[in-house]
Amino acid sequence: MTLPLVLDLTGRLVVLVGGGPVAARRLQTFLDEGAQVRIVAPWVCEDIAELVRSDGDRIQWRDRDYLGPADLADAWLVHTAVGELSVDRQVAADAAAARLWCVDATSAATTSASVPARTSVSTPDGRVTIAAHSGGDPRLASSVRDAIATGLASGLIPLQHNRARDGEGWVALVGGGPGIDGLLTARGHELLAAADVVVVDRLAPRAVVDRLPESVRVIDVGKTPGHHPVPQTRINDILVEEAQRGLGVVRLKGGDPYVLGRGGEERTACEAHGIRVEVVPGVTSAIAVPAAAGIPVTHRGVARGFTVLTGHEDIAHVPASSDHTLVLLMGVSHLGRTAELLVEHGHSPDCPVAVVERGFHPSQRTTVGTLATIDAEATAAGVEAPAVVVVGDVVRLSPHWT
Repeated sequence: MTLPLVLDLTGRLVVLVGGGPVAARRLQTFLDEGAQVRIVAPWVCEDIAELVRSDGDRIQWRDRDYLGPADLADAWLVHTAVGELSVDRQVAADAAAARLWCVDATSAATTSASVPARTSVSTPDGRVTIAAHSGGDPRLASSVRDAIATGLASGLIPLQHNRARDGEGWVALVGGGPGIDGLLTARGHELLAAADVVVVDRLAPRAVVDRLPESVRVIDVGKTPGHHPVPQTRINDILVEEAQRGLGVVRLKGGDPYVLGRGGEERTACEAHGIRVEVVPGVTSAIAVPAAAGIPVTHRGVARGFTVLTGHEDIAHVPASSDHTLVLLMGVSHLGRTAELLVEHGHSPDCPVAVVERGFHPSQRTTVGTLATIDAEATAAGVEAPAVVVVGDVVRLSPHWT
């Protein structure tokens, strides 16, 4: 049987006997944990030599063979990986006589101490270290470690706890992408796994929300065109109030929080009350949804740039060059008026237009036309929000253009 322990090596001496690749990996580990290291070896590999050059204040190299117990003086921990059985066994025996724990990297069966397979995952409450040990099977330990890390990163392993006792809440503004699980970032999944409260938009990835534990409180603040049951000022207040209760709050939004998503307003409101805020970018629908319809917003020889605008109000002057793409979010209800204004501002009536509904979802649909015809085409097709409107010659690259 073994007893897992966490050791604080900060400022403590670790003796490393051997200078090969195994010793190099452990040297970096011990340095990362703040240890002082004494290396005993007649030669060292290039990785160790580089660390000696770059971090010499914390590394002492005795450029010779191991001589005996004197090399272990003042140590808190010993590691041996010489590769010669007699030497490694002698180091282990000398360490035992001095009542020092010794990691014998050459023998999983006889070593008195082991370094488990480790990794760490960042959470809003700090980093979580994952360590797995499986006796003499390091591959199994690595597989278990990686599986747990994946579960934490994907949100399959929840990390919620009663932060109200701790008194420090936080808010994360998480971009959910176009609304499907696969386009939510790994960091977004991590934060959802740690959240006590999720404040969710209508276009956020709802399947992710549906899988949250029952202990997570979900507050729906979704808006539909022309109907905003929860005004933005109240959304700001909700984020502040929940975080002030000491809870972890994820504001899960469609697309990206900072692309026509009012993320800046929400961050400002939270920071005005001293609340810690993290912003997690999302895959913006302005680029992703056209891509789902086979439309690149830029393409060599066709378009060198693009502009993203909100389409639910009259647009100002935008570049009318044939090598510039215009992307409109929330543009369905004013599509006809927008097309008229673009022609007035210099766009050709024959300029191609595509309206992509429900990007990435099974019911995704693309309607194409020109500035002169798109309003009638969209009306005849019964186009509805959510949709992204693309204006420019890049629309001709879509398989839906005929």
